[in-house]
Amino acid sequence: MRQIVLDTETTGLDPKQGHRIIEIGCVEMINRRLTGNNYHQYIQPDREIDEGAQAVHGITPEFLADKPRFADAVGDFLEYMKGAELIIHNAPFDVGFINHELNLVGPEYGEVATYCEVIDTLVMARKMRPGKKNNLDALCKEYEVNNTQRDLHGALLDSELLAEVYLHMTGGQSTLLLESEEESAEGNESTGSQRIQRIASNRPALKIVPPSDSELNEHQAFVKRMGESCLWK
Repeated sequence: MRQIVLDTETTGLDPKQGHRIIEIGCVEMINRRLTGNNYHQYIQPDREIDEGAQAVHGITPEFLADKPRFADAVGDFLEYMKGAELIIHNAPFDVGFINHELNLVGPEYGEVATYCEVIDTLVMARKMRPGKKNNLDALCKEYEVNNTQRDLHGALLDSELLAEVYLHMTGGQSTLLLESEEESAEGNESTGSQRIQRIASNRPALKIVPPSDSELNEHQAFVKRMGESCLWK
């Protein structure tokens, strides 16, 4: 299963007002493992950047002056994301901008739906956490994802954070190991031990929640009702 976690930065809030994409950041997961096959591109928008947007991401027109235009990058970008399942936080925003850019290049490029299916993690979060803040910072706090390096928004950094948040939200593997770090089960014992020690040293200490007396009593009563053949007796 190939999934692409995607984020963009833009010159403003609405492509209908002529705003453009200035940064695309993607990280690839295959079978819920990061592969290291990322896509990251800054883009020259041929227009000014709103002050409010610049305050969010810190990207300046001067920095983008020598960057390629979307039309120059579109081939590699579409080839990278084609056939994957896109994971995006507030997908209508990013998808709307990408569709706008594709249309500017040429209608023959179609829309995002031509190439990918999309999962919106904001929709997921609102169902799981109704009535709460569900922006990326709030979700990082909820799932104890370290975002202390996020002084400003950045497409690639935000994609990396969202990948970890998504894995927590979907209840699966949440330690993002590169596939190249995965050792074969047939490897030698010392190599396997070193890998386990390396992974363990990077993990936070697990919180241990002991059962209360009432929970222990309920458990014992439940086991007793299962009869003498119960394996937990």
